[in-house]
Amino acid sequence: MRHSPGFTDWVRYVKRPPRSGVAPDSRAMAAAGVLRQYLELCKLRIGMMIGITAMVGYGAIAPQIDGWALLGLGCAMMLGSSSSSVFNHFYDRDLDRLMTRTARRPLARGSLGNPWSAVWLAAVLLVAGLVMAAGLFNWVVALHLFLGAFIYGVVYTIWLKRRTWLNIVVGGAAGSFALLAGAAAADPQQWLLPTLMAVTLFLWTPSHFWALAILLKDDYARAGVPMLPVLIGTARCARWILVNSVLLVLSSLLPWLLGELGAVYGLLSLAFGGHFLWLSWRLAREPGPLWARRTFFGSMQYLCGVFLAVIADRHLTGLF
Repeated sequence: MRHSPGFTDWVRYVKRPPRSGVAPDSRAMAAAGVLRQYLELCKLRIGMMIGITAMVGYGAIAPQIDGWALLGLGCAMMLGSSSSSVFNHFYDRDLDRLMTRTARRPLARGSLGNPWSAVWLAAVLLVAGLVMAAGLFNWVVALHLFLGAFIYGVVYTIWLKRRTWLNIVVGGAAGSFALLAGAAAADPQQWLLPTLMAVTLFLWTPSHFWALAILLKDDYARAGVPMLPVLIGTARCARWILVNSVLLVLSSLLPWLLGELGAVYGLLSLAFGGHFLWLSWRLAREPGPLWARRTFFGSMQYLCGVFLAVIADRHLTGLF
């Protein structure tokens, strides 16, 4: 049985003209289909979030925003994120086949031929991201990019995901390194504010992902992945989300309380934090899919609100 074209086949489609008797449109459509599948491996939505996180770290430290620097930083971070995402698809393809949400992923259904081609793609993306980070900025940015990719691709995917409920807790450090990379792009000597923000991002991940894990509890149980709601049940997991959310909101106030950011940040982060705490409290009171879904989406709104508060405090207050 012939498999669908892989990465090398797609390159061959681009370089070699179609044989006589084969419609050019069908070859172009096949090549576009393969390209779409490889882009799916990159998890571009996560990559964009990682890029935005790094940009916020840059904006928190830089006295003025350089648009070209932001563009280069975002591209470098997306390359690093895509590298670890491609490797995650490769390594977890057996688990993905067991879960309804992921069963149609390209490597899970075997639609890209030899899966090891994805490993080479991951390596190329990582090297490209490191070269861009070091060339445009400095070695500290490149180091943080590497550490973020390593945490997600190796520590989370290989070491922890299949072994312990702490998988997503430790794995959340990958996003924190993106923020530290952005801050280092502006000034690698500054550490207090980036560290405080990285702690907040680290604490954000469990509340965000455990809410999603409640919704996907049956999928994770079927695949044997020890996510927290699978191990202790939805009700107890919801209470842990509330505890973690309290720590999260308290941590987000530290830059204000320690004088690293001003009142604009403090008031905005407190307002967004209060709303998220209310969602987490409702989930603890009524554990189930309804409030888990609202808490999951509310966590993203909360993080966007905190990011907005940082930029508003640092760069917009002088406009009024």
